[in-house]
Amino acid sequence: MERGTAAEGDVVVARREHILEIARSAGSVAVEDLAERLGVTPQTIRKDLNVLAGQSLLSRIHGGALVTSGVDNLAYDARRTVASNAKARIGAAAAALIPNGASLFVNIGTTTEAVAANFVHHRNLMVVSNNLNVVDTLSDHQAMELVCVGGKVRTGDRAVVGALAMRFIENFRVDYALIGISAIDIDGSLLDFAIDEVEVSQTIIRNARKVILVADSSKVGRSAPVRVCGMDVIDFFVTDRIDDPNLRSTCERHGVSLIETSITC
Repeated sequence: MERGTAAEGDVVVARREHILEIARSAGSVAVEDLAERLGVTPQTIRKDLNVLAGQSLLSRIHGGALVTSGVDNLAYDARRTVASNAKARIGAAAAALIPNGASLFVNIGTTTEAVAANFVHHRNLMVVSNNLNVVDTLSDHQAMELVCVGGKVRTGDRAVVGALAMRFIENFRVDYALIGISAIDIDGSLLDFAIDEVEVSQTIIRNARKVILVADSSKVGRSAPVRVCGMDVIDFFVTDRIDDPNLRSTCERHGVSLIETSITC
């Protein structure tokens, strides 16, 4: 019975993640259309949309739902629930790119947190992070040097941002920058919502020899107002999949090494 309940829960989580992907692509979703596409009843879809709206992931309207604003990001705790299975796979794949003895920056983001959770078996890393959630995750690991960036703490997501943080980061030149992002335009532009966060990310990128981007496919085509950089500065892009041929072409043109965790050999 417990196995059946767990399996049913996985189905519900997967369906709601699919609903979010459809909504992000189309801008809105309709109950009847989702019910037909996903093979469930309209009542089930209404319940899913109500749950997602309660998590501030969608806004309910009569007969369906809309994506949230492209000017404001989702609440940080809500972001952890979006594509959580994909983020776990991305985290494991990205961590495998980091060799023992490497130095790296880790910026703010729920996907970068998923990568950090996979550093448990690494040895002799130096991790410099403006993400206090990552600092908490790694603080008990004795086999690494952990450096917390100093500066102003943004309480909503526990990111350290601002001019002090940027000056702190400028003191380092590391092997890898591990960065997450809020949105990816199909032309390859990496986008985010907060100017102070973007400035810190740009400083991190400038002071790393290699840049690893981690982002699930729900970020592609999403709207955000501030540009961080283009794909030309990215060395590795770890994602669950790339469906857009233009984005894939952009990555290939700039020599970005693509790792798609949904593709198995």
